[in-house]
Amino acid sequence: MAAFLQVRTSLRMQCSLQIPDNEKGHDLDLFCIPKHYEEDLDKVMIPHGLIMDRTERLARNIIKDMGGHHIVALCVLKGGYKFFADLLDYIKALNRNSDKSVPLTVDFIRLKSYCNDESTHCVKVIGGDELSSLSGKNVLIVEDIVETGRTMQTLLSLLSGYNPKMVKVVSLLVKRTSRSSGYRPDYIGFEIPDIFLVGYALDYNEYFRDLSHICILNENGKQKYKV
Repeated sequence: MAAFLQVRTSLRMQCSLQIPDNEKGHDLDLFCIPKHYEEDLDKVMIPHGLIMDRTERLARNIIKDMGGHHIVALCVLKGGYKFFADLLDYIKALNRNSDKSVPLTVDFIRLKSYCNDESTHCVKVIGGDELSSLSGKNVLIVEDIVETGRTMQTLLSLLSGYNPKMVKVVSLLVKRTSRSSGYRPDYIGFEIPDIFLVGYALDYNEYFRDLSHICILNENGKQKYKV
């Protein structure tokens, strides 16, 4: 099932799994798709099982690199909540079953920059007044997707004003796009083509967060849930 994936090594210490631009995905009838979304999706791009396996690998990499330090895991809501929960479950399992463990606390922030499937180019940060608690801490930002990179750069700039000891970013997805600012997270799950994906908490106007797989949204779905 993962034959379409290629390992890509960046200049950073971590690798990512690259989904080629010509990848068409998998037929919906090969997977369990909620009935209310069957007419709104084109293909399954990343099956849930593959997401989980890759997330476990990311958890191991994070423990290896940041182990021994108290980590504040900062979840970027809303799209990051599912990846955040699963990643922390794997980190907690590693804490229980290995000699090297990490004291872990959590915090949350919400960023908003999309309407329908288009960026508004205006990043709204909700919850920024509480970031002063991150001063002097080792912070792991957990994000669902990095596209142009400008949203994350805005958050990193905001965080720098609170003087954290260290900041690392893990993103489940990074989109290959000509609009990219060149920013890349420290840990990457999958590199994806420049298409709009939903599922596994990635939404389209708040819909599709309840979809387990990451899928390609079709035109019917865009029109049905357009605001």
